[in-house]
Amino acid sequence: MGKEYRAKVFKSGNSLALRLPKDLGLKEGATMVLREEQVGFHVEPDQAPKKKIDVSAFWGKAPGLKLAPREDFEERPSTIAAREAAKTLARKK
Repeated sequence: MGKEYRAKVFKSGNSLALRLPKDLGLKEGATMVLREEQVGFHVEPDQAPKKKIDVSAFWGKAPGLKLAPREDFEERPSTIAAREAAKTLARKK
């Protein structure tokens, strides 16, 4: 069995709080999970939230990669005309 610690319950506003000893190595602001069991309470650290990956720095890193055409909107007539004009210019060269 592990080391035994004693903690004091005190009133904080309209709630009760449990002051834990610094020796436990918990960081300030850490979230804890408290489970009520038949023999008492079980306290453990909450799982850290999954980190999100910032993919904004990857833009332009794969020049051979082509974007898939989007079909969830209609293009503006000016965009279609500009594309057709660019194709016509490319054929003339």
